[in-house]
Amino acid sequence: MRAAAWRLTAAATGLTALIAGSRASFGMFLSPLNTATGLGMASISLAAAVGQLASGVALPLVEALARRFGPARVIAGGAGLLAISTVLLVMVHSLVALIVLILLVFAAGTAVASNALLIGEVSRRAGAADHGLAAGVIGAGGPAGQLVLAPLVITAIGLRGWAAALCALGAIALLALPLARSFRTRSARAAPAHCFSAGGAALRDARFWLIAGSFGMCGFHVAFLTVHMPGVIERCGFPAAFTGLWLVLAGFANIAGSIGVGFVMKRFASAPLLAIVYALRVAAILAFLWLPSGRGVLIGFALAIGVTYAATLPPTAGLLARSFGVERLSALLGATMLVHQIGGFFGAWLGGVAVEHGGSYASMWIADAALAAVASAMQLVLMRMRAPPTTVPALAAPAAYQAAGASAVASAERSSLRSTGLRSTARTPARPTSTSSSPSPKPV
Repeated sequence: MRAAAWRLTAAATGLTALIAGSRASFGMFLSPLNTATGLGMASISLAAAVGQLASGVALPLVEALARRFGPARVIAGGAGLLAISTVLLVMVHSLVALIVLILLVFAAGTAVASNALLIGEVSRRAGAADHGLAAGVIGAGGPAGQLVLAPLVITAIGLRGWAAALCALGAIALLALPLARSFRTRSARAAPAHCFSAGGAALRDARFWLIAGSFGMCGFHVAFLTVHMPGVIERCGFPAAFTGLWLVLAGFANIAGSIGVGFVMKRFASAPLLAIVYALRVAAILAFLWLPSGRGVLIGFALAIGVTYAATLPPTAGLLARSFGVERLSALLGATMLVHQIGGFFGAWLGGVAVEHGGSYASMWIADAALAAVASAMQLVLMRMRAPPTTVPALAAPAAYQAAGASAVASAERSSLRSTGLRSTARTPARPTSTSSSPSPKPV
């Protein structure tokens, strides 16, 4: 990538680290909030779930504001709102107030570090061959933030209490202000439109819903793990310090998985990679359920699940870009992230319901493994689907030029589809023709 694209990628990675690190630390405040408010884990988990949903619903608004005022102003405004709403959480005593403030926290976090906005901006300035690597580096910012903030939050809670730690987390959000300046130079953009209007044709394509649906199942997993893993470790009988170690190890593995899959995407198709990542997630969860809950098992689980945690984002973004065009990536990734957050709503909420009413997270782990298996199978279906036939309109030009154009279109289509794992339905014309029509598709 060019130096300017690398600088923007670095800023986007820093923003992702700030927000993802803060959200990864939120699970450590659930027990103190429950003790201070007496609301119960199910109610607090519901508030966290509403925040997950708000993060997705805010995406179209964030995109529209970015198109109207520019990404830099949206990021800066989101950072200010995030800092204020995070600090106000220490004054909460009712469920309604908790839901409202968490809604603001997650919506403001989306304004600061929306994957759709950040990856979309970087993709416009990076070469097509570097999209996967750029998405992988930005995605690695999430675990990097977890790696740094989780130990700091645990230390702050131990030394100064949960309220002081929460206020410090709000102050840290202001670090997004200088990073927002990198997004002041805007590339040429289309007229204002939200994610549903910009990608209307793609939203009617079954391939999009296979990609988004599997990412929604990933959202269930991510939200459950982010919100409830500290509680899982606590129920295994380990102290908060071990929770910090677990998060650090998972963060290291997460960085390796996210960047690693970005490099692998240069050589292998995205759909098979996603199938493998989801299958590895299934294996890690089943091993965790089957083995006794000791330190070694939890550390191994942190490494195994960490590798798959954010490794789904680069191939998902790659599939969207190559299937529907990079100019639609920001809009379609926004719609895909909304589906992701809908899954996150159920992962965060049902985790609290399961532990409060059933006394165990076992049912959630089984559901998580089942959804990951379905997501892996959906990639196999996607690999066998055919893209719509490419139609080259007839032009009043010499036949040789028409044949050369059709051949170039078919060649580009085959190259794009090889990189996504889909099958081509177009054939290169054997000889010049004066008119062009849709070729007959190959059998699957």
